[in-house]
Amino acid sequence: MYKVLISSRMFGKLDEEPLRLLQKNNCEIVDNPYRGTTLNEGQLLELIKDIDGAIVGDDYFTRKVIQKANALKVISKYGVGTDRIDLKTATDKGIIVTNTPGSNKNAVADMVFTLMLSVSRQLPNAINIVKQGRWKAVIGRELYGQTLGIIGLGQIGKEVAKRAQGFNMKILGVEPSPDKEFIEHHRIELVEIEVLLSESDFVTLHLPSIPSTKGMINSQKINLMKKDAFLINTARGDIVNEEDLYIALKERRIAGAALDTLITEPPGRH
Repeated sequence: MYKVLISSRMFGKLDEEPLRLLQKNNCEIVDNPYRGTTLNEGQLLELIKDIDGAIVGDDYFTRKVIQKANALKVISKYGVGTDRIDLKTATDKGIIVTNTPGSNKNAVADMVFTLMLSVSRQLPNAINIVKQGRWKAVIGRELYGQTLGIIGLGQIGKEVAKRAQGFNMKILGVEPSPDKEFIEHHRIELVEIEVLLSESDFVTLHLPSIPSTKGMINSQKINLMKKDAFLINTARGDIVNEEDLYIALKERRIAGAALDTLITEPPGRH
């Protein structure tokens, strides 16, 4: 019997078939008292002993956690990014690390448009006004016909581009290894990042967290954006310099930002 820890918040949440499949194949699902949250190092240190396999989300599988894992054979990321898994320590211990490219591409692309519509139509502001018992017109902006800048045209970036066509948006893209057939078919204009930032009404990030992308959206890059533009991040929190973004928003250098990911999740915890 193999012991499997599920730290992913979504695995088996909407459909229990994956859980039944594990149980049918000689796997015991270990109770996770923190299910539904992103697990930090301390929580994982409590749980990882005698675990054979882990199905993980954005949890912090640090060097300490992996070193304590006395039986761990595989870490399976339910998603794409493995930046919160210490790959070197896992490799040194002979632990296999896998991910699931494309598994959440539609959900993330949908979220991008949820966030764009929310900030452009000022939905949080409108909701708060009604909750306070007031009735006031909130004037938003249309997405239709606007310019969308997509930084990173991998599987998720491509799905965002497909949805943007339904809004008749002009699409600018930055991608070091472009799929030329897709780019041509979806009428995407590949440009330098400086051009994309300066001409886009919405900028959406779809990059992995690697040394070259960490903190790349900083004050210098934000200052290239239009004053009425919005920044959307559903990729990795550390791609954006949060302090620079906070100052830019405070000084109204851009119209707004919508973040589905932060450097520290939940905020204030490691």
